[in-house]
Amino acid sequence: MQLVKVTSPGLAHNSYFLASGTAAAVIDPRRDAGVYVELARRSNSRITHIFETHRNEDYVIGSLELARRSSAGVHHGAAFPFDYGNPVRNGDRFRVGSLDITVLETPGHTMESICLAVADTAASPDPLMVFTGDTLFAGDVGRTDLLGPEKRKEAAELLFGSLQQKVLVLPDTVLVFPAHGAGSVCGTDISDREYTTIGFEKAHNPLLRLDRKEFVALKAGEHHYVPPYFAMMERLNKVGAPVIHHLPNLEALLPAEVEELGRSGAQVVDIRSPTSFAGGHVPGSLFLWRDGIPSFAGWFLNYRDPIILVDDFNLDPTEVSRHFVRLGYDNLAGYLASGFPAWFKSGQPLGQLESWSVHALQHALEHERLFLLDVRDISNRRRVGHILGSRHIYLGELTGRLQEIPRDHRVAVYCDAGFKAAIACSLLARAGYSRVINILGGMTAWVNAGLPIEKSGNKGK
Repeated sequence: MQLVKVTSPGLAHNSYFLASGTAAAVIDPRRDAGVYVELARRSNSRITHIFETHRNEDYVIGSLELARRSSAGVHHGAAFPFDYGNPVRNGDRFRVGSLDITVLETPGHTMESICLAVADTAASPDPLMVFTGDTLFAGDVGRTDLLGPEKRKEAAELLFGSLQQKVLVLPDTVLVFPAHGAGSVCGTDISDREYTTIGFEKAHNPLLRLDRKEFVALKAGEHHYVPPYFAMMERLNKVGAPVIHHLPNLEALLPAEVEELGRSGAQVVDIRSPTSFAGGHVPGSLFLWRDGIPSFAGWFLNYRDPIILVDDFNLDPTEVSRHFVRLGYDNLAGYLASGFPAWFKSGQPLGQLESWSVHALQHALEHERLFLLDVRDISNRRRVGHILGSRHIYLGELTGRLQEIPRDHRVAVYCDAGFKAAIACSLLARAGYSRVINILGGMTAWVNAGLPIEKSGNKGK
């Protein structure tokens, strides 16, 4: 038997390649599916089964892409009307070499969620591992808000039952392989552990030690952000995303072409560092550092207008394009040839932003009227604390709440370290705010400098 976990950085998404003999299965494949084809080639196996643990909302599932390249059947839970694939129900069993795969219907995160218990019959009929999708994570369980606010309690009830009656009844020695790791938006506080077991989670996962009433109350009251791109992911994962065969062939564009496309509505995305963007950028461009693309592109980019990338020296645009493909952005069109130096060498106008240290911010707060904006996740603000007098607006909600930000003040923006604040500054600049400042180092630098912190969940909100 061979098991390979394939992790997609940024999304904290885990998919799995599972082979036995000459047959193989893939669980929750990503859209750039060549990695599974290569794994099958190396293991001299043929992919015969593709399983989806649920209809994903944070990335485009690669099932149809992989099915086209392998002729494998696609299988997913029967409680949702997918436009493709084969519905499976509780107790259905599949054979992959010596592996016996049993379906466990585990509604809660979504209605059609399933887990897959796997036994290697060459050694024992007992289950060896379980693929839990978004039902059970290391140290956490799936979010239950995606069915809508009116169904949060029902979803929490279902999830509690799924965990207690289907998953936690497995032997303590069973290995647990979830669909996400630490940093995923599909949980609240997923632990940063590569692997876990049923027994370890029963002993140490705080949510599994709650009774039904406590569990439902906690899950029904959780706060989660819902990026607008989730709706597109849910639609694509219902009907099946278009098969793309390969990553997009990006066009190298001259500065004058980027300028013209920008005036025509193209979305110019600068993927450099916050300091590089502040020093000079294409006016009107959105800052989105490359590792932040999976987390924030879906908040601010549409699926209609072409996307143009700007880097320093075109460092591996192919790899960057994977982030967009996984989020369904098939409108990724090209990049600024020779990077940003080509822009300023051509004599094009420059946009610039001001950057401050936390010490400069402290001085300004003491001597001038300043609007201080905190764009962190609300959970970070509550846990770490905030700078006295700051106003909290989460980054993802900023464009819909611009009316709360005065135009007659300088606006200083901070986050955890300065990257998300740079996105906010680019959004404000695009909206016509001419005096915006990114606080480099953000709350991390403020704390490390020993500057005063307000520690309250409501003050300064």
